[in-house]
Amino acid sequence: MKSVAVIGMQWGDEGKGKVIDLLSEKALHIARAQGGNNAGHTIVVGNKEYRFHLIPSGILYPKTKCYIGGGTVIDPTSLLSEMDALQISLKNRLFISPYAHIVFPYHRLLDKLAEQAKGQAAVGTTGRGIGPCYADKAARNGIRVAELVDGGLLRDRLEAVLPRKNEELKKLYGHEPVSGADIFREYATLGQKLAPFVAPVEEMLYVARKQGEMILFEGAQGALLDVTFGTYPYVTSSCTLSGGASAGMGVGPTAIDEVLGVAKAYTTRVGNGPFPTELSGAELSRFPDHNTSREVGTTTGRKRRIGWLDLVLLKHTACLNGVTKIAVTKLDILDGLDEILVCTKYTGLDRFPATGLEKIKPEYKTLPGWKTSTKQVRSWKELPKAAQHYVHCIEQALEIPVALISVGPERESSFWREA
Repeated sequence: MKSVAVIGMQWGDEGKGKVIDLLSEKALHIARAQGGNNAGHTIVVGNKEYRFHLIPSGILYPKTKCYIGGGTVIDPTSLLSEMDALQISLKNRLFISPYAHIVFPYHRLLDKLAEQAKGQAAVGTTGRGIGPCYADKAARNGIRVAELVDGGLLRDRLEAVLPRKNEELKKLYGHEPVSGADIFREYATLGQKLAPFVAPVEEMLYVARKQGEMILFEGAQGALLDVTFGTYPYVTSSCTLSGGASAGMGVGPTAIDEVLGVAKAYTTRVGNGPFPTELSGAELSRFPDHNTSREVGTTTGRKRRIGWLDLVLLKHTACLNGVTKIAVTKLDILDGLDEILVCTKYTGLDRFPATGLEKIKPEYKTLPGWKTSTKQVRSWKELPKAAQHYVHCIEQALEIPVALISVGPERESSFWREA
């Protein structure tokens, strides 16, 4: 059975959680490779809504084994809270790589202080310490799960790192130092709680692959938030591309057979940064659900900025990720529109630029709306002709087939195209 990486093709919040949930029914192994509790997936099962931040959402299927890879950064308090909230047994089902790095209180503090100091140039981070933790990892000042669960190693690493962190807090921001003794006591206890879940994740996935078992690599955030190829500097601090799934889980690239790119039927982003097709004011009011919970960030609680579908952007991210199939989500949000605009090119440019995106002038193609509800549609044949045409336009522009269509937040509000 083929292993699949699910990635977001826009700025995150594309509905990956639901797509991952659908694929998890067939997968035995589900792996989260990067990011931290700055990401989120919302899953609706029956009348119950589940919110995930670091645990793979496929944990809802009793047969699955879920993995948090070495490429992630873990806030132990947040992770344990998420584990408790699930109210299901995670023994022999959730495994954490010893190579993952740990988010400490000083990371969260530095994150917020740095954002405040930037003023108008602030990126709009979640303030959860993810960036400073990744920065420490790259600077070789980090502390990993392997050290967290070993009290002696944890003490040694904190004693080595904290003097520099307190100097940074004092000299850059005029902030009082943090207590190493308090942090050690708290995190030594947290390490003991997480220790039963620490496992050789990399070897476990290698064996699963050799046995021909399906692995689902779960992406967090979106391609344009990638620290290297995203809309820098308004990006996250990890690799959000399909290649990041391989690097973050410690598996070879041959372990990924398919890349399923998830794209909303329009475009959104949370936080600051350029957004060529963004709508505002009267234009935004054309989206009937723009003020509802369906366009509020799972993790941040912030309202998302909304714009028309950007095909130039999607061509770029399809290239970066080697996308083999596409899932189009939230098609139902467009149900009430008379006309739908799609960005097909940028004036004066023939490709997505590395810089200057805030100056872009998008050029649009106008497509007819279908003016009827798609919320109960469960097959391609039931989809209104104008909606089928909209999907075909995406396929033709990207030269990649649309394999899955979602028309609502519920698990059953989606269908695979038989073709």
